[in-house]
Amino acid sequence: MKELIITNKILNWYDINKRSLPWRKKTSSKKKQYYTLVSEFMLQQTQVATVIPYFNRFIKEIPNLESLANCDNQKLIKLWEGLGYYSRVKNLKKTAQKVIKDFNQNLPDNFLDLKSLPGIGDYTASAILAIAFNKPIIPLDGNVERVLKRYLYLKNENEIEKKNLIKQKTFLGTSARASDYAQALMELGALICKPTNPYCEKCPITKKCKSFIKKDFKLSKFKKKNKEKYFLLKVYKKDNKYLLVKNKNFNFLKNFNIFPMEELIKPKNFEQNLNFKMSNMNMNIKIQNNKIIKPIPFSYWIDPKKLKNYTLPTFTKKIVTYLENYK
Repeated sequence: MKELIITNKILNWYDINKRSLPWRKKTSSKKKQYYTLVSEFMLQQTQVATVIPYFNRFIKEIPNLESLANCDNQKLIKLWEGLGYYSRVKNLKKTAQKVIKDFNQNLPDNFLDLKSLPGIGDYTASAILAIAFNKPIIPLDGNVERVLKRYLYLKNENEIEKKNLIKQKTFLGTSARASDYAQALMELGALICKPTNPYCEKCPITKKCKSFIKKDFKLSKFKKKNKEKYFLLKVYKKDNKYLLVKNKNFNFLKNFNIFPMEELIKPKNFEQNLNFKMSNMNMNIKIQNNKIIKPIPFSYWIDPKKLKNYTLPTFTKKIVTYLENYK
């Protein structure tokens, strides 16, 4: 009964306050499944506001699973350009191909089959089942985790472990409107139970929230340590153009065009020019200007004034911008 009250309160709040997002449009069940698949891949590691224009452009150009499965890789990367984590879009295409080949062109509606698809883990499978298929599942993203931690006042390491959060989320109950309820919980975390300065006065479940009662909204997190990595980035310039290579050496941005780079192991007197955060890596970069002595395999020249004409990762574009500004 308690769960039903919480469920209804959150759904009532959602019905009035939910954002109008392009993947939430009323449409056929087949399109809803496709929209959910694409949006969930895009939303991995990326905020909603950033995803919206990319999603709209992607759906316009690639409106269904069939066109995605057959899409030219260059076009696909261009549509994804700027979102980062490019393995996502490669896996998205592989998933479309596998669904067409192995599942009769229908996105599977069970956990194990969804998990067998490239790029789909526990969370994404749960989100697709809840949102696209109305299964009574609560996907545990960062927003829902925050609501749980605050409402139940979970602070120590054992309490905030993923397996405990999965166990504790049962108090949220379920709903016949499972699709709406999963999105309502995410929305509550995104709009109200924000990481800092939550809007408790607008929260539908604030009355029994332990963090609100104690007036302590600080969140406990597992501290992930980024690996410190050092790279020598080699700049070759000719006729105001820069040389790029197809990345065959590093796991990050595999097969994308980057500047020639060499990883340095614990260098001494390292004079850093640039720093990037990428996945779980803190990249310290030193720039070295070089002259070409012999041909470099898998390389080509780009004109910095025509950056928009090339399919390049944001990482490479930022380095070009830096070089142009500090030449």
